[in-house]
Amino acid sequence: MISFLLNDKAVHIDATQADTTLLNYLRDERNLCGTKEGCASGDCGACTVVVAKTNEQGSALEYQALNSCVTFLSAVQGKQLLTVEHLADGETLHPVQAAMVDAHGSQCGFCTPGFVMSMFALYQQDSAPNREQVNVALGGNLCRCTGYRPIIDAALASCTGTPQDKFSQHQAATIAKLNALPNSDAGLDTLFMPTNRNELAATIKATPTARLFAGSTDIALEVTQQLKSLPSLVSLTQVKELQVVEETSSGLKIGAAVPFSKMEALLLKHFPSLHELLNRFASTPIRNQATLGGNVANASPIGDMPPALLALNAVIKVDNGTTRRDIAISDFFTGYRQTRLQNDEWIEAIFIPYLKPNAQVRAYKISKRQEDDISAVCAVFNLALDENSKVLQLKSGFGGVAATPASVDALSDAIKGKDWSKISTFELGKKVLSESFTPLDDVRASAEYRQALLVNLFKRFWLQTNQQSQKIETRVHAYE
Repeated sequence: MISFLLNDKAVHIDATQADTTLLNYLRDERNLCGTKEGCASGDCGACTVVVAKTNEQGSALEYQALNSCVTFLSAVQGKQLLTVEHLADGETLHPVQAAMVDAHGSQCGFCTPGFVMSMFALYQQDSAPNREQVNVALGGNLCRCTGYRPIIDAALASCTGTPQDKFSQHQAATIAKLNALPNSDAGLDTLFMPTNRNELAATIKATPTARLFAGSTDIALEVTQQLKSLPSLVSLTQVKELQVVEETSSGLKIGAAVPFSKMEALLLKHFPSLHELLNRFASTPIRNQATLGGNVANASPIGDMPPALLALNAVIKVDNGTTRRDIAISDFFTGYRQTRLQNDEWIEAIFIPYLKPNAQVRAYKISKRQEDDISAVCAVFNLALDENSKVLQLKSGFGGVAATPASVDALSDAIKGKDWSKISTFELGKKVLSESFTPLDDVRASAEYRQALLVNLFKRFWLQTNQQSQKIETRVHAYE
């Protein structure tokens, strides 16, 4: 059984299709049609809803925007699901709705509910966001006719500090209702929600054909885009062993079912150069659901994080309920959408060793859109130099240029021991990269463009990490 609050009413579901999305549930079964279907892939934000849950202390509510079109119903177990119909207090609009009216932020109105819900989640964060933070919060919402200026103005005008609305006033009562909800049991007939390692192993053994998922932001596309039916699913979001985020003495251990938004701050604390890559990873609603484990397990050649993990020497921690084992990420991907996971195994966590004191890391993502887009090419470099600027090692990770996320060990081998500041070192690396891949043409980029990007991104990295980059850049242009 799945139990949650739909707006302010308790709901208990004991029969539904395993692959029912929040969007279809709201529109088809509850007739709450303010939540729209636009792209059905988590790209446009018209379907945005907000989910509230109690914080770790149980003293307050945390609000997050989600794309309901790619979120399965199991995601709201024990939480409050809020839709645009519930924001107003009687005849009085919520402050974010009123601000949209005052700023003339709606034209055709199709995207407006999604923008309002993203703004509502931002409003509840008990802070006054600046323009950049507003842009990040709204980065997953697309508007095709009004334009973004009045919408951003509305967010800045309404999200001004401590929330003062019916939700903040009734917070204690909502927490009490959430605490009164029953815990998830084994799930529904075809949708299983194990809560620990042993239950997960037993579920996989009993239903070997069931698909595992955490955030569902990738697997749900098979339902919404390919129109497949997924008759049996296992949700990992309740498995406590997969929710660990730990700073060990030698690196970070991030549970496979931890959403990006939950682990982002800690990851950036130790790897600040990944900021742009994480900031451009899909959108805020997707990052509230998507997990690092899922981004690795689906083995997509254009996933954003595997190139970074390759460059950072990450280790994939695998479990089957009886035996745990470690797989270096460089050995994890075996082919297109294929990994070394056995049928009875799952990813428990990803371990990322801390950087060495002399390491320099840069991550580059090239895509058609700045936000909420998939990479045409992703490149990550991790350079270690000695005190004389000689190369000790250059670990790399690339996406969008092969059937799997890939690294180029030959690049490190070729320039190891060379003076990093020399043009000859750059030229040697350039030659290796130009011969390492045979990319494909597709809708995102041509093979020729991808090949040129590999070399150009390496050049950017070389310039940025050289102390004499200004002089070197001039010399390189002259050399060319």
